[in-house]
Amino acid sequence: MGIGALWRPEGRPSRTARGAGRRSGLVPRKNCCESVLKRFRSFVCVATVVFFLLLRVCLHYLPDPSALEPLVSHFEENGSVTLLIWTHPFGRYRELPDCWELYQIDGCTLTDDTLRYPQADAVIIHHREIATGTDLPPEPRPLAQKWIWMNFESPTHTPGLWHLEGVFNLTMSYRTDSDIFLPYGYLVPRKHTERGLQSSFAQPLRGPNSSKLLRSRLVAWVISNWSESQSRVALYYQLSQYIQIDVFGRAGWPLATGSRSVVQLIRRYLFYLALENSQHTDYITEKLWNAVLAGAVPVVLGPSRQNYERFLPPRAFIHVDDFPTIEELARYLLMLRRSPTQMRWHLDWRRSYGVHQPAFWSEHYCTACRAVRRTRAKTDEVRDLTLWFKS
Repeated sequence: MGIGALWRPEGRPSRTARGAGRRSGLVPRKNCCESVLKRFRSFVCVATVVFFLLLRVCLHYLPDPSALEPLVSHFEENGSVTLLIWTHPFGRYRELPDCWELYQIDGCTLTDDTLRYPQADAVIIHHREIATGTDLPPEPRPLAQKWIWMNFESPTHTPGLWHLEGVFNLTMSYRTDSDIFLPYGYLVPRKHTERGLQSSFAQPLRGPNSSKLLRSRLVAWVISNWSESQSRVALYYQLSQYIQIDVFGRAGWPLATGSRSVVQLIRRYLFYLALENSQHTDYITEKLWNAVLAGAVPVVLGPSRQNYERFLPPRAFIHVDDFPTIEELARYLLMLRRSPTQMRWHLDWRRSYGVHQPAFWSEHYCTACRAVRRTRAKTDEVRDLTLWFKS
């Protein structure tokens, strides 16, 4: 990290002072030089002190390599808050969490009792329900109450944004530029896993070993929502002309039951198709993180490679846009299968990281509650919701 160069004086008086000295003849040359030297020494002392103060401050604020990790274990200020969950996402009731017990987020009272609306400091509203007929809370809202727009679907599957302009005070989504940012997953450097509770949730990743590099199965794809109009389905049709792809889910072989069944399945394969249902900024879902957890190399279709590299090292995935044709993508996958050395290059980075996948929806509510405490003074309205989210 560079610190701007400090100004270095030349040790000479100003042109006005020099001219006055010559004209008056009252300042002896020796005394003039001694005066300049004293000023120079004083300036050097002051500049040295300032330099070290600046250096100390700058080192204190060095960029944190785990900057994408939402911090949770810091002491919170500004008193406790009550967060009202207006509707349970997708109409599925879930018991509300204890934010302190699970995440060490203090001062949060969660409730889904709409009768407590007048006393709530904030109301979190899931977009899907209001887009399909659920009424918003009544107006006028209580003084200083915040409304939080929460959505983790892509813009393609987020209808009815236009009539919500100026309604909400905070946004919460997977986008890094949300007021409350919580991705589907993120990496935690191993050297930082002892720094906080959130980091301790990270599942450590293992580097490649010989048995993994010699997996007999090549490519897997799990898909539950099949639509012929989707780019990912078109990609599957093209890629399957050149290599074998095992398809699971509603459109293929049945999956075993259990919350980790997808990860267990992917462990048998070298590659996994992490194909998003639509391509939008930061829309990188559990499809990617399931592959990372399983030790397979994800082949991704979603936002740009540059966008993925905000979440993963460049060699941790294979982007379909890296190849001019799908046939060349297939050839590359087949080459990696024959070359353990090349395959290892895509997996060696894993030794330095763990992965955390936030729990839906308990972690989201507690993260939102913490954000409300930190933004008590923010009363702005979100007036460009549609333009922002679809950008």
